[in-house]
Amino acid sequence: MTTVLELADVTFRRDGKQIIDGISMTVNAGEHWALLGPNGAGKSTLLGFCAAVTFPSSGTVRVLGEQMGRVDLARLRHSIGHVNPRHRLQYSLTVREVVLTGITATIDIPMRWTPSQDELERADAMIESVGLPHKADAHWPTLSQGERGRSLIARALVSEPRLLLLDEPTTGLDPQSRRQLWDVVLGFKSRGRTVLLTTHYMDEAERLCDRVAVVDRGKVIALGTPAELIASLGGQQVIVAQLDGAVADGELSGLPGVHRLSRAGGSVSLAVEKLHQTLPALLALAQARGAALTQLSTHQATLEDVFVTLTGRQLRE
Repeated sequence: MTTVLELADVTFRRDGKQIIDGISMTVNAGEHWALLGPNGAGKSTLLGFCAAVTFPSSGTVRVLGEQMGRVDLARLRHSIGHVNPRHRLQYSLTVREVVLTGITATIDIPMRWTPSQDELERADAMIESVGLPHKADAHWPTLSQGERGRSLIARALVSEPRLLLLDEPTTGLDPQSRRQLWDVVLGFKSRGRTVLLTTHYMDEAERLCDRVAVVDRGKVIALGTPAELIASLGGQQVIVAQLDGAVADGELSGLPGVHRLSRAGGSVSLAVEKLHQTLPALLALAQARGAALTQLSTHQATLEDVFVTLTGRQLRE
């Protein structure tokens, strides 16, 4: 398979702090990858390497066969679409002008540049594809957060890039806006293009991506398909409980059907295969030890459970 993106033992230090600590990964053409992890894990820094916004302290980054830092970026600018909600666009721009900046590969419209009719038609077609034709002439400050997100994706896609980089594209959006953006990304995927996105939403990673790299404290701590990572828990169901009283972890992990135990935020999580076996045994154990169950819930195992098991923390912490 054609390699679109390759990171080899990349590191990054800032203000004496190790932000990225020896990460290597390879993304092939047509794959959709998620970098999943909490805020501050290093996800945006990794994406910045791929967009040549930031350069690693050591290691090598190759995008579309070119080594970043040595390549003339003008040769790649139309092959990489980058969506960063923190882009500082001129507030005077309209949605159409924002999308046109994706053709110029700048964050502003050049003063002496007049778009051709073909470029205008491409911009309008992309605006329509993200459901904003009625906002084409609206100015940036008047848009909702969801409309801005869709505008930035249209900007990234207008040049038909081979690689799309999405930096937490749906953070802060309402559920409807999130799903509208998902549809646009899935449409890009259907054309065989490659996507690397960062997120701390496990449902987003499961819905959009073929492979997931779980990132924490500058390291990749797990890598695989969503199904593979969830299967690594050993059980498809999860019991989450808070016990007001002492029950040893050994007793909990010894309950029938328990594959893995983890603790986070005062709660204990048990990955189990058969709820009808484990749950009654847990209730009986709590009663025998005089420990009140102050919280009890069950759910299908998710990528969030994978992260909690690996780190002892919630994704949103």
